[in-house]
Amino acid sequence: MKEYKGNKKCIEKLIKEYVSSYQEKHHTITGWEEPLIAFAAAQDPLFYQLKEVISSSHNLPTDLIPKAKTVIAYFIPFAKEVVLGNVENRESSEAWAISYLETNKLISALNRYINVQLQKLNYSSTLLPPTHNFDEQNLISAWSHKHVAYIAGLGKFGLHQMLITEQGCCGRLGSIVTDLEIEPTKRSEEDYCLYKYNGTCKKCVEKCINGALGLETYDRHKCYAALLKNVEHYTKIGYADVCGKCISQVPCSFVNPVKHH
Repeated sequence: MKEYKGNKKCIEKLIKEYVSSYQEKHHTITGWEEPLIAFAAAQDPLFYQLKEVISSSHNLPTDLIPKAKTVIAYFIPFAKEVVLGNVENRESSEAWAISYLETNKLISALNRYINVQLQKLNYSSTLLPPTHNFDEQNLISAWSHKHVAYIAGLGKFGLHQMLITEQGCCGRLGSIVTDLEIEPTKRSEEDYCLYKYNGTCKKCVEKCINGALGLETYDRHKCYAALLKNVEHYTKIGYADVCGKCISQVPCSFVNPVKHH
């Protein structure tokens, strides 16, 4: 395992191979595309800005591991059929709800796996939950995977408040803090959202079923209310607090649309 020491390509290989083998081993319904991985320096000044942008209680990497050196962020895209099946009706499709639940399990298992591999090299890492680490009154997270992924250079925010990566925005984000030092990924200076790039598109606003999205506004409580409707609808399969209507079958679902416009 010593060949993994400080080598981002080897960490990427670990993550990609784990995700590709997970479906077969666990007989999941969900299919996943190849994950994207990026790295941030734990001392990046943008982590301190999250205390202003999100909340003063948002953790720094060093709050989680005192000698943190790196934050590993990754995006696991849903299979295209899952996304295209989530277009009709107000409720999320059952496949979308199941994909959310199964991918959360995958992220937890992947983080445990990476933790074990790093321990073999005498490095530490966090076991951060994929979701439900937020204040349910204020809907503010103590560790925002999407903001962390932005800092790591994994993508840029869209009008819909989601992170758009080179493989779009339909999937799940995870992150790991470690005291293993890995070279940071360079952040792009370009926008990935067509509205932010040239004022076009706005399809996510049109597709928002609860009126939570506007060109200048985002009502997180209206958004969360739509998620809770799906919790009620899918009680039998688990706690599926999902929606995804604003990002299903839009220009940024599967790609960075600015590169393809």
